[in-house]
Amino acid sequence: MSIIVTGATGHLGRLAVEGLLARGVPAEQIVATGRRIDTLTDLQQRGVTVRRADYTDPASLRAAFAGAKQVLLVSSSEVGQRLPQHRNAITAAKDTGVGLIAYTSLTRADTSTLLLADEHRGTEQALAESGVPHVLLRNGWYTDNYTDQLPTYLQHGIVGSAGTGQVSAATRADYAEAAAAVLTTDGHEGAVYELGGEPFAMPELAAAVSAATGQDVTYTDVPVEQYTRILVDAGLPEPVAAVYADGDRGAADGELYVEGNDLDKLIGRAPTSLTDAVTAAVARLRA
Repeated sequence: MSIIVTGATGHLGRLAVEGLLARGVPAEQIVATGRRIDTLTDLQQRGVTVRRADYTDPASLRAAFAGAKQVLLVSSSEVGQRLPQHRNAITAAKDTGVGLIAYTSLTRADTSTLLLADEHRGTEQALAESGVPHVLLRNGWYTDNYTDQLPTYLQHGIVGSAGTGQVSAATRADYAEAAAAVLTTDGHEGAVYELGGEPFAMPELAAAVSAATGQDVTYTDVPVEQYTRILVDAGLPEPVAAVYADGDRGAADGELYVEGNDLDKLIGRAPTSLTDAVTAAVARLRA
């Protein structure tokens, strides 16, 4: 019986495959799936099974999930299309007799007012209605969302609408490691894990970037409407800009703060700190 990782062509899914390998799962027991399987050739060369799976193609999902014991359902990247796509995957998992689905959801998806939460909440409901045993990995914000923007920060500073709201972000690698831990240990069926790292506010992010780069970087807080317009002017489609700006609104309202230490417990260590994540990102930028 195999472990399926959906979305392995994306950042989180690929890191989850690496996490499973690092935990000693034989490569032949891991199935990496995605639309563009040509990007998974390196994993295939290491013995990982590669199968095409498209969230919009139920037949491809059933074929990919055949013989699976567990499925890591990595949430789709297509905001606005996630719920029907996730329902396709859940139905395929049920039809093929999958024993457990681990779903990468969102912080307090059941009560969150974030625009992003609606589809996650719907997916959690679909999982409950399916009857398939499942576990919810409610991932907080990605530290990578910030470190990926280092060139912009260094040129323009940090702008947003998060105020001094605390963001319990962690790296994608940490969240992927948590998923791998759930898929390789027992006792997680029915669990809801609220996952996040040590919280920080945007002024602290600016200070960390300044310290790591030696360049003075500041944070400027603006109203949500203005931030949305800034993102649109930077080239983002307006619906996407609205979602990003709403994330900052949520941060200001405390919706990106995660209580407890579920992530620490799952990965067996403290999550990567903001300082370490920024320092590593700066080193990559300068390499």
